[in-house]
Parts: sequence; C-alpha cells; structure tokens
Amino acid sequence: MKVIPNTNDFRAWATIDLGALLLNFAKARSYCPSANVVAVVKANAYGHGVLAIAQTLRRQLRPSDCFGVASIDEAMELRGAGFHEPILLLEGVFSESQLTQAVANGLHLVVHSLFQLNMLTEFLAEHAEVDPVCVWLKVDTGMHRLGFAEKEFIQAWQGLKQHPQVAKIVFMSHFACADDAASDMSERQLSHFQSVLDAAEVPHESREISFAASSGIQLWPQAHYQWLRPGIMLYGGTAVAGENAVERGIAPVMTLRAKLIAVKTVAAGESVGYGASYVCPHEQRIGVISIGYGDGYPRRMPQGTPVIVNCKTNAGVLQRRVALCGRVSMDMITVDLSECLEAQVGDEVILWGEGLPADEIARHCNTIAYELFCQITARVHFVYS
Repeated sequence: MKVIPNTNDFRAWATIDLGALLLNFAKARSYCPSANVVAVVKANAYGHGVLAIAQTLRRQLRPSDCFGVASIDEAMELRGAGFHEPILLLEGVFSESQLTQAVANGLHLVVHSLFQLNMLTEFLAEHAEVDPVCVWLKVDTGMHRLGFAEKEFIQAWQGLKQHPQVAKIVFMSHFACADDAASDMSERQLSHFQSVLDAAEVPHESREISFAASSGIQLWPQAHYQWLRPGIMLYGGTAVAGENAVERGIAPVMTLRAKLIAVKTVAAGESVGYGASYVCPHEQRIGVISIGYGDGYPRRMPQGTPVIVNCKTNAGVLQRRVALCGRVSMDMITVDLSECLEAQVGDEVILWGEGLPADEIARHCNTIAYELFCQITARVHFVYS
C-alpha cells in the first residue's frame, strides 16, 4: 500500500481507493464466476491512471482474463511498463504498421470491418511464421457503430477459420440500450446475434462469446456467455439508467477534493461570479473553492449542484452539503455557506466520490460519470491508497 502524502499543499486532488477497485472487480465477476473477464482500462483507466489501476487489477486476473484498451498506443503503454497479460484492442488496428506491432506484441485483435479483415488476411498470408493470433469478430446487432452485417460476418468467419495462424476466434457485439431494462432493444440484439451465428453455421461448441459490458453484466444475465467486459462499474460509476452505483453495491473509487480558500459575506442584491448570473436574495456567506474547469470540473455545472464541506470543529469533522452558486470559472467555484457557519478557510471539500456519488453530480449537468472521470486535467494531484 502506498503511503498517502500530506495534501496540505494541494489545491485540488483526487484520492483513488484501490481497495474499492478490487471490490468492484470482484462484484463484476460475481455475476458470472465461470466467465473470463476483460478488465477495461481504456482512456487512462477512465481517468483514474492506467498504470496504478492495471497494477492493482492484475492481482485478480486469471490467466485466461485480459485487459481491454481502445488503441495501440494504450496497449503499448502497458507493454512498455512490463505488463505481459493478454491485451485486447477493442477497436482493432487501422494500418499495416499497427497490425505488425500488435502481432509482435501478442495483442488480441477486434476485427469489425472488411478493411481490417482484408488487411489481416493479407498479413497472415505473407507472414506464415508469426505467432498465433487471437481474433475477436464483432457483429453489428443493431447499434450500427462497429461490426459486420450478417453477410460480411459469414465471409469473415469462413475466411479466418481457414488460417492456421488464427489461434482462437471470439464472437462479440455491443448493446445500444443495455442500461435501460424497460427497452426491448437488448432482447432484439441478442436474438439477432444468435441468428447471425446460426446463419454462419458456427458450431455451438465453438461459440466463445462476449456481449455484456457493465450494464449488460448487471441487467442482462442471458448475455454473460463466456466473457464479461466490465468498464465503468470497476470505477464506481453506474451503468444503469437513473441509478447511483452505490445502490448496486458498487463503491466509489475516485473522490475529487479541493479546499475552501476564502469566505466572505455578500449583501442582498449583490452578484457573485462571472456574468453576474447569481444575485444574492439575502445577505449570504459565500465560500470560494480551489477548483474549476481548468481542473476538469465542468463549466456547465449549474447553480444548486451539491458539494460536501468537511468542516473542522472542536468535536471533529462535520460533513455539510452546500450548493454551488454563480458560474464555474477556470480555477474556482463559489458556494452558499449561509447554512454552514462551521466552514472555515482550509476545510477540505468533496466534489464527488465518498458520500457524493459521481452519478448524482453528473446528472446535474446532463452528463454521465464516465465524462466526469475522463476530463480531470493534469494539474489535479492523484493520491492512491
């Protein structure tokens, strides 16, 4: 365990609870203990710091599990840091040089288009000596983003199964509306997926399938198959529409923190912040907090969004929810402390995380926790424990 540094000199920092990460991974696997797991660490592990996250997750990976990333650059960052576990390129490769690099480094390849299929088959024909390649064939079952239509899939399957260098083929797809249990879209996608495999005459004993990401894992057990692909649920965000992750026993991993750096009294009728968009309806105690959109706290966050102030008192720390007032600026936000007389300069503030789910904050600005996590900027210190 890393020792938590003294945060007195930090103006904004994120604490990353690696124990919560492991609990969330175990939670994901518990939905189908026999399945393999793709631990998705793309986008710098959803903004949490990929090397620390991958180092922690590898403790619970089985030999048959793998990491999932979006790009060759993300994969090579892991390889360069000494990660030898299987890595799946979720978008595949986009050039012959990337393909050469991927094969040389033993990366698993998603193939989702005729362009990728043709590039791979030509490469295999010209390089009979390469190590066996694991291919994940993606079927477009209705999301219409990536994946083969039925006729293209049949062509891909029939071609790749003839190549001795193809060690294994996993069949995959992706839900469009898995977070909505009331939608019939997921049922239709699952049915279409099976019909495509049947039309291609894929033997049932050869059907190694991956369909369920975080929302599919939680809401669609019929989609668990042989591979789970947990992403946001590893990091403490919800994958179910209208819920907070904590309601499903998923723990927050990132807690974003800053400090109360000024407290002042503003008279009734006076405005606070840029654009004079907030006018005090009565004399108010206003607090200034050391975080803004330059740190990744969204500028569009509306007035009334809650933050937690950890007020230091003689009796200990008292947690109080207070509301944002005025516009978010680059380096600061302002909050109404009228009902929080205990707050004082130097108190720690929680923007989301422990006691304040990121999902709740995301809904205030009409986004999702994924975006909040991913847009944290480099000037925020990260503290792992």
